[in-house]
Amino acid sequence: MAAGNVTAKAFSVFDGCDSQAEGILFDLTLQCVNVVVGIPANILVIAVLVRNRREPATSDIYLGSLAFTDAYFGSMTPVSFLNLYLWRSKEVWSALKFSYGVKDTSGPLFLSCICLDRFLAVVFPLAFGRLRPVKYRLGLSALVFALTLVYSAGKVAGGLADFEKVFTGEILAAFAWMVVCNGSILWALKKSGGVGKDDMRPMKRKAFKIVLSILCVVVVNYLPPVALFPFEDYYSPDVFRCYVQPVGFAFLNVSSTIQPLVYLSRLEKAPFLPVGRVPKRCPCLAGDPDNTPPAQNP
Repeated sequence: MAAGNVTAKAFSVFDGCDSQAEGILFDLTLQCVNVVVGIPANILVIAVLVRNRREPATSDIYLGSLAFTDAYFGSMTPVSFLNLYLWRSKEVWSALKFSYGVKDTSGPLFLSCICLDRFLAVVFPLAFGRLRPVKYRLGLSALVFALTLVYSAGKVAGGLADFEKVFTGEILAAFAWMVVCNGSILWALKKSGGVGKDDMRPMKRKAFKIVLSILCVVVVNYLPPVALFPFEDYYSPDVFRCYVQPVGFAFLNVSSTIQPLVYLSRLEKAPFLPVGRVPKRCPCLAGDPDNTPPAQNP
């Protein structure tokens, strides 16, 4: 009887941060943006990709997969609030942890795949031509989903030694890859200009804006956890779990809204909306919707 009481008391929907819930509530507040803006934006991204399926860009599979997982993650936010203040169910908390695992893994990996696709297209166009068939992207997407399921299952199971360091290593590797990848693309685009290539400048500008938009997302959403999580050992366990982690994850989680808005902002016209209704107020978000590099465009 006593053992049963200890087990029941050990479970907390606030993950042990009942008296230090400010960081968790900050994360959930930003996640509300995913519900109001992110879910409709991701559904619209999927609608655009379905509409353009006869003339797809090379990264559409990654973009569609990313939009799907982001919409799923956003749909779990109301469930999280209900479980915190109403249900207080351990089973629901396990489902929520699974959704967090999906977000932790699918976002960085699919964005890395998009960067890889553009990197090959701009820096190694011959290799990109050989790897253009859709089977390669389907295979890489399947691998990402498999890794996502394994990580999410491990997050639900819990009790694994140094499991959180897996995410820290993943986010560091993904961040480094995306920065190097986008930096290489920008450098290649800069070097490609020269005498007799004036006709390429408009397309170069579009490609530059596409890569710059991804770099903006990478810095805004991924730099905070990259800057905070490697220093876990310098914080007390409670401070790291209840404040540092939720705040770092908050910036990562709100990418479920920022990423689809970045894509939609590059469209000349969004489907189902009148011409000119797609906002393009931020220079970081302007560009061309096609993932095909300048050299591949007619």
